[in-house]
Amino acid sequence: MADERGCEAVAVRLLAQREHSRYELAQKVRQRCECDQASLNQVLDKLQDMGYLDDARYAAAFIRSSISRGRGAQRISYELREHGVDNAIASQALAEADVDWHVLASEQREKKFGREIPADYKERARQSRFLAGRGFYTDAIKAAFQ
Repeated sequence: MADERGCEAVAVRLLAQREHSRYELAQKVRQRCECDQASLNQVLDKLQDMGYLDDARYAAAFIRSSISRGRGAQRISYELREHGVDNAIASQALAEADVDWHVLASEQREKKFGREIPADYKERARQSRFLAGRGFYTDAIKAAFQ
């Protein structure tokens, strides 16, 4: 019982700093305190019931942050999976994000390489690889060159 209270205090303190996914919070709490899996699950369930822990809210905050950093939908989706967010929740949050991926890709290309759209195939390919690395889908990359 004391372990469970200590783990709950650690979890609440972590959540006070920023949003966490359930998976991410479980990993951090395990690193910081000794508690078995059953106790940890009880703590996480309690925090979810109280509304402190919500993967959908975490996904929305993560997406807003990633968009402001110029990341594309593909990379955001991948990173959400890495943070333990369910694919359905991630897809829903991406669909609800108020962003035009084509415009964002164009802005990122322009920010890095300037306004001029290259005529040279090699330069165009280089810029396309940059956008692909940022996580933009092919249609957004093509739109960035129009």
